[in-house]
This record gives sequence, structure tokens and C-alpha cells, in this order.
Amino acid sequence: MPMINFTNPLTLLIVTLIYILILILAKETKKSAIAVIMLFGFIALLIVHLIMYLTGNSLIADVLSDINYTMVFDLIFVLLSFIAYLWVDDIEAKVKKKKSIDNSLDWFWKKV
Repeated sequence: MPMINFTNPLTLLIVTLIYILILILAKETKKSAIAVIMLFGFIALLIVHLIMYLTGNSLIADVLSDINYTMVFDLIFVLLSFIAYLWVDDIEAKVKKKKSIDNSLDWFWKKV
């Protein structure tokens, strides 16, 4: 079963560039739905890689190690996508003058 291997630097660079472009698109259009689609995409990749890891008993150790590192990068992209979603959602709420129930990023920016 083919997989998106984030241990390959070229693949990681391409995915990072696509992530940045989608984030810019979401920010410019002020639509948090675009960021949600990106978040669900990375969650789906994480689930696929987890299934590959759990069903890959006969795989060699190098492939299992690559899947482990790939799942770490999946988790990093899920975290970044979630923070990007909160950011774009806050921008969208300010533009549409919606009352935000909670200031989603205040907890993050106060800690930084």
C-alpha cells in the first residue's frame, strides 16, 4: 500500500508549501471552512498511517520506522492545522461581526 512518506525531505517540503498556500487562501478569503478541510485531511492521513502501522506486522523494520516518523509529522500538521483553523475562524468572526463565544487563541498567545 503506498503512503505519503514525510521522512522524504522533498515530500515534506511539498506538503509544507501546500499547507502554507492553503493557509494563505483561507486567510485571504476569510473562510474557516478551508482550514477545517485541511485539518480533516491531515487527520485522515494520520488514520491511514495508523492503520498501515497496525496491519504491517510483516513489514521490515525500516518501513515501520518510516511510518512512525510519518505519524509524528502527521500529528505536527494536525496541531498546526488546528491552530490555523482557530486563527482563521477568529478573523472570520471579526469580519462578519459575529460574537465569538470564546476567544480561541487567547489561551495560546498568553502562554507564548
